Amino acid sequence: MSAVSPLVQVSLTGLPDLPLVQPGDDLGQLIVDGLARAELALLPSDVLVITSKLVSKAEGRFFNLAEVTPSAHAEEIAAEVRKDPRLVELILRESSEVSRMRADVLIVRHRLGFTLANAGIDHSNVSGDGEDWVLLLPEDPDRSAREIRARLGALTGVQPGIVISDSHGRPFRQGTVGAAIGVAGIPALHDMRGQTDLFGRVLRITVTGVGDEIAAAAGLVSGQGAEGLPVVLVRGLTLPDVDGRASDLVRPPELDLYRSSAGGTD
Repeated sequence: MSAVSPLVQVSLTGLPDLPLVQPGDDLGQLIVDGLARAELALLPSDVLVITSKLVSKAEGRFFNLAEVTPSAHAEEIAAEVRKDPRLVELILRESSEVSRMRADVLIVRHRLGFTLANAGIDHSNVSGDGEDWVLLLPEDPDRSAREIRARLGALTGVQPGIVISDSHGRPFRQGTVGAAIGVAGIPALHDMRGQTDLFGRVLRITVTGVGDEIAAAAGLVSGQGAEGLPVVLVRGLTLPDVDGRASDLVRPPELDLYRSSAGGTD
């Protein structure tokens, strides 16, 4: 008689009724208060997925386009992509290089290493006087994740895994999905090379993007619009005891087969 495989269950719970975050707010305390409202207590194996917008707002990453003077280079690109030159200037400031551009599309390699549209700068769910206010990604999302984790440990005695998520498009695929741009307390990557499959074959190339998988799963709950659930508790995962970084997920340029050899563009 064959052994019965154990039941594996993972739950995703959006924390309800979190207030609109303002610069300087204590995210750790807001999360603890949200857990209390949901009658949940943190477990060491829990992972909290926090949207980048929430972190950026608490860190005051708002920017007023009215204060931006576009360069000639930004003006040139703006004419081609049909975007506000002030926004293009800010995108270029946040980027290390332009990857692709055409009408209505500007994809860049962010200074943090990953490639995405508009350097992650966003108008949606940003309050302010007029349409000129935008929100930049956190300055250092991995650091932000570590600080939130430490703060939760100070408040509750438990330090869960932390993933800071952002919505990214993907080459060759339609639609955006959640991606990890900040990680603490869990592996961002799980190197399975050397392990065996069901038939005993040794895995030789399998490295899973754990951080991105968790961020994408949480996106099913947090949503993209007016859902108002920017923090998702992920419970039931069994992960290696590795304190990773989202920067681990960035493919080094020399290993990126889709980068062009000319002009420094992808």
